[in-house]
Amino acid sequence: MNKGNHVIVGISGGVDSAVAACLLIEEGFTVTGLNIKVLDNTEENPNLSPSPMVISDLEDFRFPVYTLNLSDSFHNDVISYFIHDYLGGRTPNPCMVCNKLIKWKGLFKGAELLRADSVATGHYARIECNDGSCRLFKGSDNQKDQSYFLWMLETGDISRTLFPLGNLTKTEVRKHARRFRVKAAEKKESQEICFVPGNDYRQYLASSLPGIEERLKGGDIVDPSGSVIGYHAGYPFYTIGQRKGLGVSSPKPLYVNRLDPDTNRVHVGGKELLQCRKLKAGSMNWIGIDRPETPLLCAARIRYRDKEEPCRIVPLGKGTVEVLFDKPKQSVTPGQAVVFYRNDEVIGGGIIQEALPDPT
Repeated sequence: MNKGNHVIVGISGGVDSAVAACLLIEEGFTVTGLNIKVLDNTEENPNLSPSPMVISDLEDFRFPVYTLNLSDSFHNDVISYFIHDYLGGRTPNPCMVCNKLIKWKGLFKGAELLRADSVATGHYARIECNDGSCRLFKGSDNQKDQSYFLWMLETGDISRTLFPLGNLTKTEVRKHARRFRVKAAEKKESQEICFVPGNDYRQYLASSLPGIEERLKGGDIVDPSGSVIGYHAGYPFYTIGQRKGLGVSSPKPLYVNRLDPDTNRVHVGGKELLQCRKLKAGSMNWIGIDRPETPLLCAARIRYRDKEEPCRIVPLGKGTVEVLFDKPKQSVTPGQAVVFYRNDEVIGGGIIQEALPDPT
């Protein structure tokens, strides 16, 4: 695991990052914590400043923690992207963008200022380095594996990163937390988007964009034949695969299968219309392999809890690819990530741009 003696560890206040830091100390590393503020709108100095955060009650596992205020960058790079994607009829995943543009950017800035050798986080993923080349793998705990969110990291980022929890289960991490007397040992996990109160993205959009409901409500809800069967509350407030809250009656269940910002229409149909074998993706990033110039066989997920399925990647140029799955996928959603795997190794990923008609 050794990538230098001094490590900057991202400290979130949760059990995972605290245990990651303590494990590194136990292995003999010099650890400095970095807490990255993303929602602080005060005009305090954005440079590093010591934080009073205390991770462990044990003297041997106490270490300095600094704070880096990246709230402006977070608003410009993550929140603005989140809002822009919904207005574009897409469903964004802000966590993966935050990892690349905020967390790792901040950690490497901290490493530069504090002259550290590498950075570390509490993510459940693994890194293997051989002959100077580093590759990204799933975490050993299938229930906690977070490799899906890390596809945007470049090979250079990975080569300077440590994941101390990669070979552990969540149960084992909590046991270590109690052993280290970590203050957050029993803290419950949050599955919410950190900047969206109550995880209600619709209310967040409405409050962030005053008047959006009045401007967009009343658009058509359209069935597969093109008939208008109802009117919606604004296309950004709907997601692909949504069934509840459509406000239309039908003899069979209807699901959102397409959002059209240009016409302010929400397209609905039967569940069978959500199945798709082909998609187009862009903003590609490749890890541990060269950018494919010819078709590539691998497996892929189209969302965090998705099951990987065999697929064929066809490069299109300009950072885009077509992905053809062996079996139909359910609810291919523009704005989400498609992440590519070879067994347990992450070899790349991209942002889904659109679902494509199945090949005949």
